[in-house]
Amino acid sequence: MGTILIKSATVVNEGKQIIADVLVKDGLINRIDKEISSNADRVINAEGMHLFPGCIDDQVHFREPGLTHKGDIYTESRAAVAGGITSFMEMPNTVPNTLTQQLLEDKYQIAARNSLANYSFFMGASNDNLDEVLRTDVKNVCGVKVFMGSSTGNMLVDNPTTLEQVFAQSPLLIATHCEDEATIKSNLEDFKQLLGNNLTPKMHPKIRSAEACYLSSSMAVNLAKKHNTRLHILHISTERETHLFSNELPLARKRITAEACIHHLWFSDADYAEKGNLIKWNPAVKTKDDRDGILAAVLDGRIDVIATDHAPHTIEEKAQPYLQAPSGGPLVQHALVTMLELYHQGKITLEQIAEKMAHNVATCFQIEQRGFIREGYWADLVLADLAKPWTVTPENLLYKSGWSPFEGQKFNSAVTHTVVSGNLVYEQGQFVDEKVGKRMTFDR
Repeated sequence: MGTILIKSATVVNEGKQIIADVLVKDGLINRIDKEISSNADRVINAEGMHLFPGCIDDQVHFREPGLTHKGDIYTESRAAVAGGITSFMEMPNTVPNTLTQQLLEDKYQIAARNSLANYSFFMGASNDNLDEVLRTDVKNVCGVKVFMGSSTGNMLVDNPTTLEQVFAQSPLLIATHCEDEATIKSNLEDFKQLLGNNLTPKMHPKIRSAEACYLSSSMAVNLAKKHNTRLHILHISTERETHLFSNELPLARKRITAEACIHHLWFSDADYAEKGNLIKWNPAVKTKDDRDGILAAVLDGRIDVIATDHAPHTIEEKAQPYLQAPSGGPLVQHALVTMLELYHQGKITLEQIAEKMAHNVATCFQIEQRGFIREGYWADLVLADLAKPWTVTPENLLYKSGWSPFEGQKFNSAVTHTVVSGNLVYEQGQFVDEKVGKRMTFDR
């Protein structure tokens, strides 16, 4: 691990921009100053470029173990690093589901061997594994994931007694997928009676409706308030849900927080005509008003973090008829540049991007020494050129699945360098080191 000196970068950090040099030594940010003279092993001239804290994605599905034909920890962490994501938190609906401490540890061992980015893994909750959930190490695991909507295998937690117990006893943050299963099933049966099996992706936001989301999210909020649970609701997809959350307290004091995802901030139901199953996610992409309302909540602090819900499938799986095509899509390579595109459109500031994709994730999950550009913190850093246009093509995709809902999209910004735990792992389209990610720890 050598020393790196980043010269004359526009540092975007903690609500301001400054032009500074940053020295990286022994994996850490050693010094930030206007002018640093050092015999560093590597000097990067960053004049005219913007230096961000590495993005921390609190919701990905990297598919390992069990579904590695779609993606794996190596391939998807590689794509993440190229997109400016230096740390990720991965979900438990792999095969087998991560429902025991041993299965959780197995995933950590895979990441220790294969991940280019820093990592943590959620412990999964089911209707019958509360004892395992309660054994979760609060210092070394990001959180507990509760699916209050359909998921892979045995992960739908729909037993009211179990939900009460999990919310009352969980030793650490609970992250929830909130969709009311009964409402979704009723909507689907109504559409089948009307149209048989001739359903299209355009019906997806009506089947997995705004009502289904609000019923489940409001239940989660009520349970959290009842038990004083540390609750984090993932992928908010409706404007109505944003009013369940508050911006009255500093983030560090909030007990209930929320996440928005890239696809819900970019796409709307008008895009199903062109994109079809490629933008079929759960919860569904909904109306333009929902999209605009989610962004408004991100900007005013009701929604705290921005993530991807990266969930790759093969293009053959997505090409099936609507009812058979799985939900989810690959996003980590394009998350930061999508938000920078919204910056170019005047919809969000650079400081807000750093806050929502790095600072607030670290604060929300109490991550130790990451998420900020501070002396003594781990050097997780991303350089971006805001005047380097490029277009997404099959040739420049890094996902194992080989496709993207952004194919054909022109972005006006590009990630040029990514530093993970003090290692320069990505530079101008080339990977210069591999498998250097570290396990994240938590100040709890």
